[in-house]
Amino acid sequence: MTCLKPENNPTRETDKNELDFNQFDIMNPRAPTPTPKEKMNGAEVKKSGSAPHGVYLPNNNILTPNMTSPEYVQLSTAAAITLGIMPGKMHRCECTRCLNILLTYPEGCRANCAYCGLARHREAERNYADRNFIRVDWPAVPMEQIAQTIGKDPANSPFHRMCISMITHPKSDADTIAVLKTWTKYVSPDAMPISILSNPTTMGRDDVKNLKDLGAEIFTVAFDAATPEIFDRTRGKGVDSPHKWSKYWEIMEDARDIYGKGKFGAHLIVGMGETEFEMLSTIQQIVDMGGHSHLFCFYPEQGSLMDHLPATPRDQWRRVQLARYLIDYYNVRVEQMSFDNLGRVIGYGLPDAELEVVINAGIAFRTSGCPGKFAEDISACDRPYGDSPPSDIASYPFQPEAHDLRKIRKQLNRENPADPYIEGEEFDYLDE
Repeated sequence: MTCLKPENNPTRETDKNELDFNQFDIMNPRAPTPTPKEKMNGAEVKKSGSAPHGVYLPNNNILTPNMTSPEYVQLSTAAAITLGIMPGKMHRCECTRCLNILLTYPEGCRANCAYCGLARHREAERNYADRNFIRVDWPAVPMEQIAQTIGKDPANSPFHRMCISMITHPKSDADTIAVLKTWTKYVSPDAMPISILSNPTTMGRDDVKNLKDLGAEIFTVAFDAATPEIFDRTRGKGVDSPHKWSKYWEIMEDARDIYGKGKFGAHLIVGMGETEFEMLSTIQQIVDMGGHSHLFCFYPEQGSLMDHLPATPRDQWRRVQLARYLIDYYNVRVEQMSFDNLGRVIGYGLPDAELEVVINAGIAFRTSGCPGKFAEDISACDRPYGDSPPSDIASYPFQPEAHDLRKIRKQLNRENPADPYIEGEEFDYLDE
């Protein structure tokens, strides 16, 4: 097949009021409201002067203890459960394979991304360490305690990889280096690979290189938005936020030069108003640079400026998920694919028999991210239910089973008549 510009392809017979993708015009964030001066920059937390003490679970106290990186970091709920810091279990998962670490400050993140629970506009309603991020709590833990725990036996750790997530803060560059040094004091990069989820806004080329020199293996850039227009209205001046599309690409190019092929990449969120053609064209651009792409399915975050907007329809998500996997791992190019006049994928650029093999393998529908120990196309960063509820899984944090693939086929409109999907069968697997 050849890639045709979307406007030159036929439209599917779909009611324009019931389109199976999130249109640009409806995915507009609310405008941020001004924060009262007395609540800006973590003022209430600093005023309380509470000293940090051990592990802090969100909502333990009325005022968050005055914890700060690099001595303290936050952990994802999945990582905290895996480490035994928080109680609980994950639906159909024993653990997560990536130790996700997030920098933390009383002032919080100084950016204002419209879809993010950590955004600056939440200062008036919730202290930083109590805010949800990707719909879960992030307990704060002494960094040295984490490194010492893993360092006792990294070879037998459930984690395949460690990732430091930066935020937009004046100290984040220096503190990322300090956190990385604390980690490598106890855990060799040879024993557990290290990823950096960067904050390009505050970084220069030397910062990118310093992290590699200190042991980081993979460097990623969270573009999130697939086009400059969507980036600007969700991450830039459209929401009074400091990020710039051009700066993100500058740091991405630095990462390409410094880390090399296959060791840098980008995060992208599907369903924020881009077309499938636009998303896959951006993914192709990243692959042509020598990088890789990690996809997230838009799922509105409570308290964000986009929490009133619809989650990405599964039809759109599965089409992009499958096409992205073919571009990243099967050497299929976006030019070989075909699209309708609304930019939706209608041909994947592979013979049908080969496409069936990919779908049946199920890996294309797993969470995408930096690789773990199993295979290059199986992510360590499995982010259990980070972009969907367990009842309607978007990114599978485990290998999809037969009933999962039946549901996926239905969402792709590629059902096998001899093997029908039974509505509701996934609920048999929900934990009691």
